[in-house]
Amino acid sequence: MHLEFKRFTQIKPADITALNNHPKVLQQMPLGSPDFDDEKSRSWAEEKDAQWEINGYGPWAFVIDDIFAGWGGLQKEGDDADLALVLHPDFWGTGKIICDEIIRHAFDEMHLTSITILLPLSRKVSRFITRYGFQPDGSVNYDGVDFRRYRLFSDHTDGHIMAERSEREVFETRR
Repeated sequence: MHLEFKRFTQIKPADITALNNHPKVLQQMPLGSPDFDDEKSRSWAEEKDAQWEINGYGPWAFVIDDIFAGWGGLQKEGDDADLALVLHPDFWGTGKIICDEIIRHAFDEMHLTSITILLPLSRKVSRFITRYGFQPDGSVNYDGVDFRRYRLFSDHTDGHIMAERSEREVFETRR
């Protein structure tokens, strides 16, 4: 598997449209709606890429074996860097590899002390949350939808990411 992290503007708008309108993806995203078209995808891609200029970090488009697989990374939510991961169902199961790199980047390169992840109340807590060590950290509301916030603290005192995870600690992307 060849994984690339790219800017959104490097992805065809039709591919972004297909992902953001996919029924299985929308089931996981309560703020999503099936109204993306190519023009909205272009604008959305530019907004996502602009986060890098505004905040110094932002989300990436993930390309696996030359196919747009999804998007994610760290997005600014208030004072927090929030981890997001949205994959096309054809790529569910690749999330662990991608998340490992996002978390490594957050702690080893950005030297953040913590990152968050938000889950809508409709989603049960996945094994990812507990196995990586995310801890409950309150709740937030966006556009009338309540989310549980979880926080992962870096325990790196020497510039290294958290202790190596065992092989059986697999990120659950299948719902």
